[in-house]
Amino acid sequence: MDWSNIWNRIVSYFETNIWNIVLFFVILILGIIIIKIVLRLLRKVLSKTKMEKIAQQFICTAVKFCLWLLLILLLLDRIGIEISGILTAISALILAVGMALENNMANLANGIVVVSNHMFKKGDYIVVDGVEGNITDINFLFTTLLTSDNKKITIPNSTIVNNSVVNLGANEKRRVDITFSVAYESDIELVKKIVIDVMKSDGRVYLDPEPFCRLKTMNASSLDFFANCWCDNDDYWDVYYYVVEWVYNEFKRNNISVPFNQLEVRERKDHIKVPVIGSSLPKRVEKVRREKKEKDVFHIFKDKLHTKKKKGKNKNIEKADEIVNNEKNDENSEK
Repeated sequence: MDWSNIWNRIVSYFETNIWNIVLFFVILILGIIIIKIVLRLLRKVLSKTKMEKIAQQFICTAVKFCLWLLLILLLLDRIGIEISGILTAISALILAVGMALENNMANLANGIVVVSNHMFKKGDYIVVDGVEGNITDINFLFTTLLTSDNKKITIPNSTIVNNSVVNLGANEKRRVDITFSVAYESDIELVKKIVIDVMKSDGRVYLDPEPFCRLKTMNASSLDFFANCWCDNDDYWDVYYYVVEWVYNEFKRNNISVPFNQLEVRERKDHIKVPVIGSSLPKRVEKVRREKKEKDVFHIFKDKLHTKKKKGKNKNIEKADEIVNNEKNDENSEK
């Protein structure tokens, strides 16, 4: 290997492309500075908005990737490398990755929708697609829930966007709805008073709006009362259990019974006369049907031959008649 020739080529390359090399490093330094300035300004602008931090990080990462990609393409073009082929390869790569990660891309797009629209936040208690729990983590692919029995559930964001979501922790107040069933002989006004007094006895229950209790349904075995009151979202289950337990205790104190399912049975003693037609069943009368002769293959073939012979005899008779008629006509013409 001739090292002198290699060194001469390197020297000649730098001598002939000195300005391109200088411009390459100028573009590199300016590009790095511009990228840092743009990202710093973008972070300041996003920090002043109400956008979630995860959305801010995603936007900054995406912008940073695009700026660095643009800088690299400019540098490659400056040193004489054709970038059209590189752009084609990058496009094909993005397309292949998108097709391979189709579900994840859908989750990513839906995650952007979830985060940008502020559908819910960490700590909210939600119900979606038959699953419920407190939100512990939200990212662009999945949302993590923690159930009341300490189970961790991960839900794809596409499931959240494509289904109805009930956010029980969106507001500070929440209404506690309870139904009580009592016997038919119970005093309606006394039942309503007991339920309302129990709800008012709990200091976590709001007095404005006031607790409510009214007779809702008269079922087959019980009278059903619908009651509700308002409390803080965090106190919902404590208030619910407090009201149920103390209402049951006050029902016992006031001799108000909670009925079981009831079924009314009566004994029938009257004699029913049912009209009867005739003394017995009518006699069978057989239907008259035409007899059908079943023919085998031999008889069918024989019948066809017989019909052909008849047709042949008829044709011979017609020809003989024609000959006789023609002879008679000839004799008459000679006379």
